[in-house]
Amino acid sequence: MINTVWGSTDKPVASKRLAQILSAEADLEGTLYIGYPIIGTPEGAFPIDALLVSPTKGLILFNVIEGRILTDYAEAQDEGFNKMQAKLLQHQTLIRKRKLLVNIHTLTFAPAIPQLQYDDEHPLCNADNLASTIEELDDFEPEVFPNLVAVIQAISTLRRGRKKRTLYNQASRGSKIKALEDSIANLDSQQSAAVVETYEGVQRIRGLAGCGKTIVLALKVAYLHARHRDWLIAVTFHTRSLKKQFENLITTFVLEQANEEPDWEKIRILNAWGAPGGIGRSGIYYEFCRDHGVEYMDFGAAKMRFGNDSAFEGSCDMALQSVRQFVPKYDAILVDEAQDFAPNFLLLCYEYLKEPKRLVYAYDELQNLGNRSLPPVEEIFGKTVEGNPRVVIHPPEAGKPKQDIILDTCYRNSRPVLSTAHALGFGAYRAKGLVQIFENKDLWYDIGYQVKQRDIKDGQLVTLSRTPKSSPEFLEKHSPVDDLIQFKVFETAEQQYAWLVSEIRRNLTEDELIPDDIVVINPDPLTTKEAVGEPRRALMKMGINSNLAGVTTIADVFTEPGTVTFTGIFRAKGNEAAMVYVINAQDCFDSMVPRTVAIVRNRLFTAMTRSKAWVRVLGVGQSMEALVDEFSKTKAENFSLEFVYPTEAERKTMMTVNRDMSKAEQDRSAKRRHNLAEMIESLDSGESTIDDYPAELVQKLQVHLSKKSKRRQK
Repeated sequence: MINTVWGSTDKPVASKRLAQILSAEADLEGTLYIGYPIIGTPEGAFPIDALLVSPTKGLILFNVIEGRILTDYAEAQDEGFNKMQAKLLQHQTLIRKRKLLVNIHTLTFAPAIPQLQYDDEHPLCNADNLASTIEELDDFEPEVFPNLVAVIQAISTLRRGRKKRTLYNQASRGSKIKALEDSIANLDSQQSAAVVETYEGVQRIRGLAGCGKTIVLALKVAYLHARHRDWLIAVTFHTRSLKKQFENLITTFVLEQANEEPDWEKIRILNAWGAPGGIGRSGIYYEFCRDHGVEYMDFGAAKMRFGNDSAFEGSCDMALQSVRQFVPKYDAILVDEAQDFAPNFLLLCYEYLKEPKRLVYAYDELQNLGNRSLPPVEEIFGKTVEGNPRVVIHPPEAGKPKQDIILDTCYRNSRPVLSTAHALGFGAYRAKGLVQIFENKDLWYDIGYQVKQRDIKDGQLVTLSRTPKSSPEFLEKHSPVDDLIQFKVFETAEQQYAWLVSEIRRNLTEDELIPDDIVVINPDPLTTKEAVGEPRRALMKMGINSNLAGVTTIADVFTEPGTVTFTGIFRAKGNEAAMVYVINAQDCFDSMVPRTVAIVRNRLFTAMTRSKAWVRVLGVGQSMEALVDEFSKTKAENFSLEFVYPTEAERKTMMTVNRDMSKAEQDRSAKRRHNLAEMIESLDSGESTIDDYPAELVQKLQVHLSKKSKRRQK
């Protein structure tokens, strides 16, 4: 089976025909990249028209001809071969002695030219002989395939442990975290596709904490920059400490793909709000106001006019309403952490774009630290004068890039950590019941849960568990469950801080962790500065340096080398660490305002999901004891979520987490259910028999029913 990933191409018709032919070949497997990769050379970026990465054939480079004019194809094939060979020879994992272990085949595909001369050295193909030509190519050693994929994805060294470590004990935490970082060095197929898929319009990327959204966005910026050096591209975000992370990632990716530094005149890493004072302080909203000649409001002024919770939303709304005619500036804007923005910020970005409005926004609803969810795209981007939606989310379509991408595999948190974070975030085992629920039940499947024993039905008990695919087992095999996640309750804050300091010292002196591996998170942003003072002073007396992110560091930096990081929840977002300590977790158990319980629960979820390996949740008093009780019930159920699914009436009393589902998607979902119901009713009444339906359709339905039956039996 061929999986096609659609990148940016200036040869769309011939590329689509290429994909159609290869996808029809049942015996051929691999990934076909259109408009990817881009090879860095001394002369700059060298784009490949199309590339098939196959476990049986190795690499097939396609020189694609759009139209009826046959260019110097032999020279094009030779140039592509030489540049790809030079790239692969840089990687020892693909070499034995002096021999490259990968077959590099080159073909010219010219579907619009009916008569092609035979060329044994430089194969020429059209639709008639493409499949037979590929079939005759030499086979490839599949053992090398994983290493080949890593190199083609251009991130073969990205996630490997780069921190300088002195390791003596193979069983230490330091050795374990290095092995974990090496194990997740490659992107998976979903992430790889999300990077390259270039949709000419609005594109969504949804996924859990730890699924790689930020890395995908950074690599996407680098890919678009290498492919279109003339484009002006902006990437923006809610958490200011992500700025340095984006800068480092984009630099790494552009160097690998184009063999040169990024052109920072064409790539803008901007805060969402921004302020006057130079490029370092600039932001999307500030530049929008400046370029359109409308009033800019800083936080203080916006807070006085619109209130603390609506300051940015009100400012964006006023700016949009004040513009007489929009002035498009950017060719592409990418937004990380979209769940933390008011929808009208996405609209502001949309209006700031040139046609075809390339807006990519990534988000995870459960990391929303406010009290809203993203509405459907029809509400965000509005309608035309004719009354039609300006933006519609289309279903996947053969031969076209995906507009809606879901990343359901979590590569940061182990199953016990992530499931516990979900259990506490939703209140699955809370004595008073759930505090929030997904508006659309299908989202449970989207984020990697399977239903055990029964379907999700209102008012009925449901059991949800993560799968080995969505939560890879190697993330939890390195340590016992009781070490992966611990909850500790203390009588006083002083006892909590004393235990915290003692454990950090042990991490550094016995566990072979380094200070950069440790992050301490206080969930309540209003108390963080005061709360972390005592443990930081105690660590200082021991000669252990620490920083308070955004206070003792500049706003754009989260972690400083050689220091333990203390932080509030807002600056923690988007960052990660091997060992995460969550202090004062009792503040996340409940809230004086019932409708805001979900907000404080989301803080705990976000804090816990910063952990790449181990998490310690600490707190004081009865509220902490209640959280420990919820954790114990989660653990007793082997980290499954078991609860009575709320009815529609009950859902109205709690916060609902939206799957950003457009009207078109809702209509398609309803139509599918209606068509299936009609089919069953027709069979039951005898109006039709199973033989009246296409055999292929019946067979596929049987496969799905069989899978569902197996899930129930587990």
